Amino acid sequence: MVEQPANVDAAVNTPVVVDSNDDGTVAQELELEHMRSTLEETIVETRSTPLENRPRLPRIALSKRNRAVVRALNPMLVTYLEASRDLCETDSILFGAALAVCRIIGAKVSTAGRATGHSSAIPAWRRRIEERIAKARALIGRLICFRSGNNRPRIVRTIRMAFAGTNVSLSQPDITQKLTERIDDLKQRIAAWGKRIRQYTERSTRFNQNCLSSRVIRRGSMNHWSDQW
Repeated sequence: MVEQPANVDAAVNTPVVVDSNDDGTVAQELELEHMRSTLEETIVETRSTPLENRPRLPRIALSKRNRAVVRALNPMLVTYLEASRDLCETDSILFGAALAVCRIIGAKVSTAGRATGHSSAIPAWRRRIEERIAKARALIGRLICFRSGNNRPRIVRTIRMAFAGTNVSLSQPDITQKLTERIDDLKQRIAAWGKRIRQYTERSTRFNQNCLSSRVIRRGSMNHWSDQW
């Protein structure tokens, strides 16, 4: 016990498999291969996962072991970053690397608050618009059925509700024209709602990309000044 090495704590806390027949070189190579395999798996997984479905990454402690894992993964990222075609792919690579670090050190990755549930993944305003679009499409289908001569009680009741509060009567001579106008109006509303969703999605994507670009530039500037210092 007295002759036990002083770095035994670091050896216990490092997730490597040591063979008693070698001097630790084989164990280090196995650990690096495990890290490389984990990194490749997380990057592939992140590339095929939508942004809103990514898990929440925890804040990890800046311990010696965690810093060693990050330093070991940094050289492995060079190949992926050099092959990156755009900023979105670079973001996926960096997120995959962060996820690999969490898995290697055994940090708990929680998916709470992400897209594990449909209600948490989509904003409330977008769900309301999508519900309006669904109801409008259903009403268009009923209007088309009635215009085609379908006079079932359920269809007629829906058409009367659609024209409630107006001077339109289902027995008037120009009811076909009124139905067509109502269908065109609903189609225009659906197009406007869909355009609103697309505009917000594009604006949100640009905002996220600008934030990521700012962080990358800021990190590069800090590294530049630290190297000079």
